[in-house]
Amino acid sequence: MTESVWDYPRPPRVDPSSEHVVVTHAGIVLADTTASLRVLETSHPPTYYLPASSFADGVLRPGEGASWCEWKGQAAYYDLVVGDEVLPAVAWTYPTPSKGFEQLVDHVALYPGRVDRCTVDGEVVEPQPGSFYGGWITSRVTGPFKGAPGTSGW
Repeated sequence: MTESVWDYPRPPRVDPSSEHVVVTHAGIVLADTTASLRVLETSHPPTYYLPASSFADGVLRPGEGASWCEWKGQAAYYDLVVGDEVLPAVAWTYPTPSKGFEQLVDHVALYPGRVDRCTVDGEVVEPQPGSFYGGWITSRVTGPFKGAPGTSGW
């Protein structure tokens, strides 16, 4: 069964997911869960938020910077530490999300294109186009997707 991102709501909706999500980099499993949250927003592939507890010990390190989402509020960033490698500002969280997004507390999203591999139920994820959004494209979703050149006004 496929979903069109054009059927997703605006403002976005948070849906629990029991899909098996695995994030790896440099051959190391960084996160593994069957209890993620998918944020679904019109024109965007889902962004997966994984429980912070699903990340391997020592992988998440508070990073620099912050951003603001009109729906979810103030985001704080994490660097990912993988052995001697530090991946800056690859992940983010909403420590005190806006009303309606309280489920996101203690959950972490990441840019799938900035690590070696993200899978959902064994399928390798394609990153959402562009450098700003963190959507996860699988065969389950159809676009077109916001993020590619010329789509900023969508």
